[in-house]
Amino acid sequence: MCCLMTVGERRILIDPGLALGYQRHGLLPHPIQVAVGVRVRQNIIQELKTVTDIVFSHFHGDHVPLLRANPFQLSFEQIPDRLQKVRIWVKSKENLSSRMQHRAADLFELLGTNMKTAEGCSEGPLRFSRPVPHGLADSKFGCVMMTRVDMGTQVFVHASDIQLLDETTIEKILMWQPDIVFTGGPPLYLQKLSGSLKQRAWDNGLLLAKNVATLIVDHHLLRSEKGIIWLDNLSQVVGKKVYCAADFMNKPRLLLEARRTVLYQKMPVPENWHQEYQAGKVSIEEFNADG
Repeated sequence: MCCLMTVGERRILIDPGLALGYQRHGLLPHPIQVAVGVRVRQNIIQELKTVTDIVFSHFHGDHVPLLRANPFQLSFEQIPDRLQKVRIWVKSKENLSSRMQHRAADLFELLGTNMKTAEGCSEGPLRFSRPVPHGLADSKFGCVMMTRVDMGTQVFVHASDIQLLDETTIEKILMWQPDIVFTGGPPLYLQKLSGSLKQRAWDNGLLLAKNVATLIVDHHLLRSEKGIIWLDNLSQVVGKKVYCAADFMNKPRLLLEARRTVLYQKMPVPENWHQEYQAGKVSIEEFNADG
């Protein structure tokens, strides 16, 4: 869900974090996915060198750098020191689990007093929502903060991890009158997601697609092949293109996490490769990072 916007002299980076699903189908990330993750992480680090603003929608490990990162995440050691001089807008520490509170405290210690709680506030082209559910209203994952960016001729809304499961959240997005919405879709890969919740996510996705010029749905949605079918069906029903992030950037849909089992079958991974990679004993060069 990391994305960069340029508005005048402002360069705004939202959710600069990275995490490859540590275990999917009982498998660690395939080296091809690791290689792509390295490239994405390098891009984020490069952008951090010039941004004026950073937004953290919440404190999950795929949205923020981490003090205690695994090899497939963005760690504190990898980010530039200059961030102590950048405007940083964050979700409040309210409604956080103990683990997330620790992550928020780690970030505050690293980034200093320029890390501002932004919920419900506005500044320049930026407007931030009050807390909205990370999925369902009573989700154990707590809440996230949405961001509205006034780009002059268009309005962009970043609605991280809402999963399209809460109607009130959708209403708040539409009240902002966006032209472009980038949101996390429903986690169809979870067996516990009931049929009624899948229908709710579909209805909310359809409502957004009908009322904004450009809808981009990604993240949880594309952790399974079902997500692509869902996305393409929504495009067909609404009568216009509904994008995933790769579509929007004119890049191929790789779905490396959804296809992890297939990758292992087509390109077997040497025994202990991940342990040796973590120890710096093997590289990713032998694997085709372009899939």
